[in-house]
Amino acid sequence: MNKPLKTTINKLAPAVLISLIATALGLLSLYRSKVPMIQDFGLMLTIGIAIAFLLALFVLLPVLVIRTKVNDKDIKNVKKETSKYIVVMKKITKGVLKFKYVIIIIAISLAAVGFFFDQLVEVETDMETFMPQDSEALADINELRSIIGSTDRVVLMYEATDIANFTILSEVQEVTEMVENDYADDVMIVGSVSSVLDMASSNNWDETNYQTYLDLLPSEQLALVQSTEENLGIINISLVDMDDESFGQFITNLENSLSDLDLSFEITITGQSVVDQEMLNSMTSDRLIITLISIALVFVVLLIIYRNFFKAIIAILPIILIVGWSGGIMYALGYSYTPLTSTIGALIVGIGTEFTILILMRYYELKKQSKNDEEAIINAVGLMSKPIIVSAITTIGGFSALVFSDFQILSNFGIMTLINISLALLSSIFVLPALLGVFGKKTKAITSV
Repeated sequence: MNKPLKTTINKLAPAVLISLIATALGLLSLYRSKVPMIQDFGLMLTIGIAIAFLLALFVLLPVLVIRTKVNDKDIKNVKKETSKYIVVMKKITKGVLKFKYVIIIIAISLAAVGFFFDQLVEVETDMETFMPQDSEALADINELRSIIGSTDRVVLMYEATDIANFTILSEVQEVTEMVENDYADDVMIVGSVSSVLDMASSNNWDETNYQTYLDLLPSEQLALVQSTEENLGIINISLVDMDDESFGQFITNLENSLSDLDLSFEITITGQSVVDQEMLNSMTSDRLIITLISIALVFVVLLIIYRNFFKAIIAILPIILIVGWSGGIMYALGYSYTPLTSTIGALIVGIGTEFTILILMRYYELKKQSKNDEEAIINAVGLMSKPIIVSAITTIGGFSALVFSDFQILSNFGIMTLINISLALLSSIFVLPALLGVFGKKTKAITSV
C-alpha cells in the first residue's frame, strides 16, 4: 500500500470516524422533536455526513494517491506553504497557553451571559414572517385582511349521539352566545347551527318548532355547521387580527370558559390557526432539551471511546460554551427562534465536536511521543488547525447560499449557521488549547485512545 495513504488511514481515519459518530449523535438528538419535519432534517444530515465519510475514504484518498504520483512539484510547494503556516499557528498557540486562564475565564463568562440572554430571545410563530415579504400571495392575504378584518379562524368541534336533538341545539346556542358576549372584543362572527336557526326563524325557534325550521334550511347551508350522518357539529369563530401572544391567551381563556359550562357533549378547539401555532410551538419549545440531549449523547459516546472523564469533557466543553455565545449573539442581533434556528444547538454540537476531536486525537498522539504537554498542544494545533480552517470555510461556503434566500426563515438560519461555525473554529483554536493547558495532564494516565 502507498505509504502516505497507509499513514493517513491509520492516523486520521480513526479520528474522523470518532468525530463522525459524535456528530451523528448530536444531530440525531433532533429526533426528540415532536415534529416529523425536524426529525427528518436530523436524519438526512446524519446520512449525509456518513456518505461524505465513505466518499472521502474510498474515493478521495485514492484520487490523492494518483495525484501525488502525477505532480510531485505541486506537493513540494504545498508542503513549503504549510510549513510557514504551522510556524505562525504555533506562535499563536504559545500565546494562548501563556494567557490560558484569562481566555478560559473570558470564554466562560461570555457563555454565562449568553445563556442568560438566550432566555430572552423571542420565539417567532407567525408563519407569514417566514414568507418573502414582497410575494404576491402575502400581498393578497394582507389585502383580504384589510377588507374583512382578519383571516384567523377557530373551530369548535363537538360530537353527540343525536346531533339534531333540541337539547344539543340549546347547548350549542349557549356556547355561541357565551363566545359572542364574553369575547366580543376578540370575535367578529360566530357561526353555528343555532345562529343559522336564529336567522331562519327570526330568533323565534323553540322545542315545538325547531325541526320545522331545520327542514327549511338548504342542505348545503346546514352541512357547513353540522353533519347528522356523522353526528358531528362545528362552531366557526372568526377572529379579529391579533398577535401570537394574544391568540394564545384567547385560546387559553376559551378553554377555561368551555370547561365551566355544563354540557352533555365535549368540545374540541381546532382550526388551521390553532394547528399552525401548535406545530410551530412544538418545533421551538424543545430546543433547549434537544441541545442538552445532543450534548449528553456526545459526552457519553466520547466517555466510552476515551475511557477517561477529562478527555470526554475537554472535547465537549468548548462546544457547550458556543451554545451560550450563540444565544447571546441572537439576542444582540434581534433575531427570534424559528423552527430552523431552534435546531442550531444540535448543529453546533455536531459540527463543533468534529473540530475539537481532530485536534485532541493529534494532541494525544503527540503527547504519547514527547511526554511534554505544552509542546504536544502547540504541535497539535499547528498541524491540525489548517485542515480544520479549510473544513470550516467550505462548510461556511455551503451554508452561505441560504443567506441570500428570499425566505427570511432560511436567511436567518444561514446567518446564524455561519456565525456558529465561525465560533466553533475560534473555540477550537483558542479555547481548546487553553483547556488542554489546564486539564491536559489529567489525561496522562491514558496514553491510547
